[in-house]
Amino acid sequence: MIEVDNVLVHEDLLSNDFVCNLSKCKGICCVEGDAGAPLRESEKAVLQEIYPKIKPYMTEKGILAVEEQGTHVIDSDGDLTTPCVDGNKECAYVTWENGITKCAIEKAYELGEIDWKKPISCHLYPIRTTHYPQFDVLHYDRWHICKDACSFGKELQVPVYKFLKDPLIREYGMEWYTKLEESVESI
Repeated sequence: MIEVDNVLVHEDLLSNDFVCNLSKCKGICCVEGDAGAPLRESEKAVLQEIYPKIKPYMTEKGILAVEEQGTHVIDSDGDLTTPCVDGNKECAYVTWENGITKCAIEKAYELGEIDWKKPISCHLYPIRTTHYPQFDVLHYDRWHICKDACSFGKELQVPVYKFLKDPLIREYGMEWYTKLEESVESI
């Protein structure tokens, strides 16, 4: 691992390539899994506040899930997540465009309806963050459904940390990201 300020970055984020290939995977990561997207405690209030503005972009099943379960839930592991449709199917905030998943939250953001892009766990994926009181640990979450993203990233020669530059800057700031790049170059 390399340390950048109070963040430990696993070498897998530097040595593995990744670029989402939505034309191949169709955004299946928003549909597969055993729970919704991880949320931070601070994101609960945001989702509650913006729900009326994202609701017009949601599917009927997604709206029903939120109205029955709430804008956020506690999953079977005790973690705070987005609600899912039909138990543990797609995220309630998933919508579809041309057969590819799209986040209703992100769509409202892109249209200027809200100023919050989406949960940081979604924006950072396939990076997962473990938070400790004094530091964070960033690691690469390998999932078989992302094999097309791995091969596309390898073809384009884009490491995970470079593909996720924008969300890493959103999370830790430009100064931190510059230090990460400098650390990687010095290896």
